[in-house]
Amino acid sequence: MSETKRTTFDRSDLRVLTREDLDALEIGAGILGTGGGGNPYQGKLLALQAMNDGYELSILAPDRIAQEAVCMPVGGIGAPVVGVERIREGREGLRCLRAMEELLRAPIDAVVCEEIGGANSMSPLVAAGLAGLPVLDCDGMGRAFPEMQMTTFSIYGHSSTPSVMCDLHGNVVTFTHAASEVWHERMARACVVAQGGGAMLAAAPMSARFLCRYAVPDSYTRAIALGEAVMTARRRQEDPIAALCAHQTGRQVFTGKITDLRRHLRAGFAVGELTLTGFGNHHGESAEVKIQNENLVFAREGIVEVSVPDLIVILDIDSGHAITTEMLRYGQRVSVVALPAPQLLRSEEALAVVGPSAFGYPDIAYVPLEPAA
Repeated sequence: MSETKRTTFDRSDLRVLTREDLDALEIGAGILGTGGGGNPYQGKLLALQAMNDGYELSILAPDRIAQEAVCMPVGGIGAPVVGVERIREGREGLRCLRAMEELLRAPIDAVVCEEIGGANSMSPLVAAGLAGLPVLDCDGMGRAFPEMQMTTFSIYGHSSTPSVMCDLHGNVVTFTHAASEVWHERMARACVVAQGGGAMLAAAPMSARFLCRYAVPDSYTRAIALGEAVMTARRRQEDPIAALCAHQTGRQVFTGKITDLRRHLRAGFAVGELTLTGFGNHHGESAEVKIQNENLVFAREGIVEVSVPDLIVILDIDSGHAITTEMLRYGQRVSVVALPAPQLLRSEEALAVVGPSAFGYPDIAYVPLEPAA
């Protein structure tokens, strides 16, 4: 591999992130994670450590880099509940990047976020920062999903192989070719179970031109702005959940207490459901949320009101911070907020991959959530 670095962007176009940006990103990525993507606080700690070690974490709009630039997506794979007790070492993403460069015999120009939700918003920043590269301000989901083929990259024609998976033990696994994106997911999922339930995976790079068309745009700026809206509301002693809904044209669909929670690991996923008993404006009502790493379906009194790909977010009623699925507990007082999915996830071809039927709910018809009036 050539050690010569190519000039593919102007440094004046970079947005170098601050510690305050990471605080806001932690909150915003938690919201967009819809319960999954890993704990954003743990991801932030790794990003802060990289900053403290002198590395620059930066984002760049995909239309501000050469359109043929080689852009590598990276993200965590595994069940979020594993990350509570098995913290990442921190350099898995960098090892993925170097292994991909060796495989391609070409340098990577920029890193791409697979999913903006949860800790997976932070992982690309750490990998890119350690390599001296920017992260493009876009992602493949606009939220979090449990399976790799559920990115807009895969949905709109990109092949994820060859790919590289690295764990905290130093193992490097290469998937040279998969018969389909679903087969890639199955093989990687089997591998991550053998590795202890958590690893980092870098998928085959793509061009910035492809990303400008098929990535969800402005993911990082959106997540940071979301976090800032919540933080500002709390400083002003205003309702952070109302501020969130106003900022993202979402709606508060339920307020209640968790009165039952069933959650277990199955084939590398955290699956289950929680039951809510309403209070306040929802006194006397009950609701359920179905989970597969992320919150998939919200139903009130047995009637489905919101489903994937729209975002179902469970928030602490006081702080406005999202509660990831691994941190849900009996007795928590929460608010459920629904946010409209990006348009790229609402097409017929996207719904075949990320709609209710793709998660085992063939009887649920997706009804797009419209912004609150």
